[in-house]
Amino acid sequence: MVKVVVCGAAGGIGQPLSLLLKQSDLITDLALFDVVNAPGVAADLSHINTKSTVTGHGKEDMDAALKGAHTVVIPAGVPRKPGMTRDDLFKINAGIVAGLAEGVAKNCPGAFVLVISNPVNSTVPIVAEVLKKHGVFNPKKVFGISTLDVVRSSRFVSEVKPSIDPKATRITVVGGHSGVTIVPLLSKIPGFVEGLSKEQMDALTYRIQYGGDEVVKAKDGAGSATLSMAYAGARFALTLLEATVAGKTGLVESSYVNLDADTESTAAFKAKHGLDYFALDVEFGKEGVQHILPLPEVSAYEQTLLDAAYPELKTNITKGASFVTSA
Repeated sequence: MVKVVVCGAAGGIGQPLSLLLKQSDLITDLALFDVVNAPGVAADLSHINTKSTVTGHGKEDMDAALKGAHTVVIPAGVPRKPGMTRDDLFKINAGIVAGLAEGVAKNCPGAFVLVISNPVNSTVPIVAEVLKKHGVFNPKKVFGISTLDVVRSSRFVSEVKPSIDPKATRITVVGGHSGVTIVPLLSKIPGFVEGLSKEQMDALTYRIQYGGDEVVKAKDGAGSATLSMAYAGARFALTLLEATVAGKTGLVESSYVNLDADTESTAAFKAKHGLDYFALDVEFGKEGVQHILPLPEVSAYEQTLLDAAYPELKTNITKGASFVTSA
């Protein structure tokens, strides 16, 4: 039995994410948890003719939702609204994510935990610290989903050069999952950056880093990036299931992870920059993180971006960890 739980399943990300997961034959039990409307969403999805059984769980039913889960996906929390900073988001979402991590520690301590709730740079350390408190933290099993940055990069690059197939081109994005911490390694696309001016590079990089703002503004107070995030979240979750359940090898996605998941590969980087978390390409295996691919050689332009990302990340990580450790 492969049980996947979506925490925040009735929300703007949770509903389309659950719909996409319902299509997978690798999932036998899809449990939807939310403080409101989860049973209704579950009833709706349960009519879809795929293998998985769908159950809905309300506010008082978190333990039953999480019990025995293989994978827990967390899009729970409030979306960003116009004028709202990620700091504002943190104040609300930190408590929600910490509560869900408590539930994971109690009901499915061996589960893979996939964090979508923003700000990811801080919420992933929150999950890790809660699991550490309960003695069940495994760095190979906790992931921050930064896949939307990769998805956006592929799409936006294809708009600059239409000869690039956005679906077939996966771009490595490193750093974190907000603003200046998002560093797309565009120099790794063969022949792409050579023909671009600095102004074009700046504009494209900014668009990748602040793509979320584009959606928040366009929705005009009615939400943030929900559909594209659901797509990216499902892509990540299903790739992980392909590795952990179906046993496929060589599957790689960028993810914001605890660098102790592969100390052999990351020890020098961690010592140099003093960071416990960083988004890098990760190869999946049966136990989650099989290998964290080292930071590739970057261009001078990308090095400037990285230099801006490191201090911001350090602040974000400390903020998340201390939310739990100093509580």
